[in-house]
This record gives sequence, structure tokens and C-alpha cells, in this order.
Amino acid sequence: MNEAKLSTRPRRRAALLLWVHGAGWLAAAGGLGAYPLDGWERTGIRRLLGYQRLQEAPSGPKLPPGALLSSDEIRLNLAGSAPGWDLDGTGKDPVLQAALESIFRQRDPSYAVAVVDVTDPQAIAWAGVREDRAQLPGSVGKVLCMIALFDGLRRLHPDPADRLRVLREREMVATDWALGDPHTVPKYDAEAEVNRFSVIGLGDRFNLAEWVDHMISASANSAGAMVWKEAMLLRQFGPDYPPTPEQEATFFRDTAKSELTRLSQVVITEPLAAAGIDLEGIRQGTMWTRVGQARIPGISSFASPRELVRVLLRIEQGRMVDAWSSLEMKRFLYMTKKRYRYVYAPELASAAVYFKSGSFYQCAPEPDFKCGKYRGNVKNLMNSIAIVESPARGEGQVRYLVVLLSNVLRVNSAWDHSRVGAAIDTVVRTRQPTTVQQTGTDRDLQEVGRSD
Repeated sequence: MNEAKLSTRPRRRAALLLWVHGAGWLAAAGGLGAYPLDGWERTGIRRLLGYQRLQEAPSGPKLPPGALLSSDEIRLNLAGSAPGWDLDGTGKDPVLQAALESIFRQRDPSYAVAVVDVTDPQAIAWAGVREDRAQLPGSVGKVLCMIALFDGLRRLHPDPADRLRVLREREMVATDWALGDPHTVPKYDAEAEVNRFSVIGLGDRFNLAEWVDHMISASANSAGAMVWKEAMLLRQFGPDYPPTPEQEATFFRDTAKSELTRLSQVVITEPLAAAGIDLEGIRQGTMWTRVGQARIPGISSFASPRELVRVLLRIEQGRMVDAWSSLEMKRFLYMTKKRYRYVYAPELASAAVYFKSGSFYQCAPEPDFKCGKYRGNVKNLMNSIAIVESPARGEGQVRYLVVLLSNVLRVNSAWDHSRVGAAIDTVVRTRQPTTVQQTGTDRDLQEVGRSD
């Protein structure tokens, strides 16, 4: 499901609607860099070499301080100290709640947010505003596809060393499942020692870790379809995984579509349910590409801040699939490229952030209104999930989990989330009411939505 669909002809069902930006179906977040830069040898993610070279160069753009952690510096903050803590049965912290409400008191009622301060594992505090309001999650749903894959690897290989070997050595060639995605991904040019960006095309070959990285870091719908499909193959073939290309094609051709839909949901929902996620508040129902949707009929997708922040909580607790998988998935979420949307805020430059975003917007003709990216007047969904550790290194680190959803029409939702994110950071640190500082330069307003 892509970010939005470009069409110059309104649909008959709603004659005034105009879909904007990109090809394909629903909203996906733009690209960002994830996985620590030293992780290429461990995972075989070649594009990390390109980003390492940029960082080592005497000139050129550099990553913010919070993006420079090594793989070994990324840890699960609650795995040994608060593995059983949960939102259910724990009341909202009244001071944090009052401060959080101050941000949204005069703002659009579509905002929905949940914040969990885990700085002190023995005194975890949380707050929320409309935290049970669900909306289409967009590319945030790709995190659930990553969970499905890691659950399949765990079922096949109890030994994490074998799972890492599969991630590094299992190569997959892009098929028609990957077609129709406008997102570009970094492809490492070993001779020039640089990354070159282009869409994924037929015949492109990446190892499984790279496919996951493209799905999370570049938010490529093509990679999302390939990874979700792989999770289904892990469940279907079990000890006979990986299938040959012929066996794979036969399975998807000869299996009833209703059974494929069922299996696509089983691989998503079972690890979530096992981790204590309420499936009434979260679902990824539709494949990410047209070919995937044609072969596997989908159902609706939705997510609430409560359940999305619980997903982040379970990762921090080492309870999402298991401790090894939780840590590895947190590494895949670690942001090591230009920051945008929620984490564009300079207030977060020194923080380590583990981030995923997703958006979806629609426009209709309206006098004196100019439709733009992330600025729809019919729908303007923006979804941000993050783990923030600030500063990334050193004393006095503040750690919190946050989910922010919104559907504020006619505003630059990428800029809006960056400023609300800065205000939430202030609230977590001070426990004091605050206001959102909205002003920004023209360059800020242009750059906040860009991820390249």
C-alpha cells in the first residue's frame, strides 16, 4: 500500500476526489536509514558500507550524534528489569497526563497519542490522549511484517545463530511481487564505494536482511511484499524451507485465495497475540503491492496508539517473538540517515531514535487550496512510532516510547509531527505543560518531509 495514488480523473464514486503523489495504493513512509552502520559484516546489508564511507569522508553531510551507535550499544532497556510491566492494570501518571494534555487541549480532535516513560524501569509512567482511537497505519504496518518474519525464523531455527545465517545467506530475486513501487532504495556500488538509489526492479537480488532493511529503512512497498511473502513461505514449508522458485510459484498458484488470506493473517497475528497485543486494536490486512493484492485478497488495516506503543514496549522487554528477535528488530528500526517527519526536530539530534512512519493523504478541488505532499484536504493521515533514548550516550539519559497518529486536514503533517514531537520530548523531560512551537523556515517546511 503506497503513500497515495496519482490520477487526473476523479473516480465515479466520488467525482471530486483527486488522489495525489506516487503510484500504487496506500501510504508508505519515505525512506530512512536504519540498522547501525557497523552491521554490514554481521548482516550482509551492503548499503551500510556506502553510509560508512560518507561518514568517514572529510566533507559532505554527516549524521547527527544520535545516529552513531554501534550494534553492541543498542540494548533492550526493560528485558531484565521490567519484563512484565504493561499498560493494562496501570493507571496513567497524573502529572505526565496533565502535561501531555496541555499539548493537545486546543488542537484538532483527530490527534491520538500514547507515551510511556521507561527511564526508570522501576517507576514506569505512561499517559495518553485518545489512545484507543484507531486509523489506517500506513507503512507503520511493515513493522508487523518484520515481526511475522522473525517469528517464522524462530519456529524454524531455535538457535539464533541459524536465524542470522538465514538473514545473511538467503538470497531472494525480485519478482513481479515487487513491481509498481515508486520508492527508491540504496544499492551499493562496490567499485565506486557509494550507494546509488533506484527503484527495485525485476531481477534485483538482495539477501533477506537487505529486504527487511529496504522494507523498514526505505519503506519500500516492494520489499514489504517480498518479506511478508517470505514469512508465509516459512510457515508453509517449515523444515523444507526455502522452497524452489517452482515450488513457490505452484503454492501461490494452486492454493485457494481464501486460504492465502488466512495464512497471511496467521503469520501476522499469532506472534502479536503471543506477546499480549490486543488484536482488536491492531491489524495489517492488505499486501503492499498490486501483484500481492491480486494474489492474496486483503482485509482492512487499522492500529491504535495503545497497541502500537505496546508493540514497542514488548520489543524493549524482549518479549516480541523472543529476546534475540526483539533486539535484532530494534536494530532494524535504528535510524542512521537523514531524519524527517516526527524525528526531524533538532531537539532530538543527540538522541538515538528507533523510528517508523506512515502516511496517507487525499485531495479534492477546493478554492484557494493547493494540494501538496502530506497536506490533504480530504484525508491527511500521519502515523509516527518511536523509541527515543536521549542523549544516545552518556549520563542522564531519558528513554521513552511514543506513538502519534493524526488526521489534520490542510496542514503540513510532516512538519506538524516534528513540532509536536519536540513538545512531547519537553513534556517527558520536565513534566510541565508546554505549547507547540510552530514556526519554521521555508527550508524546514520543504525538508521535513524528505528522507533522501
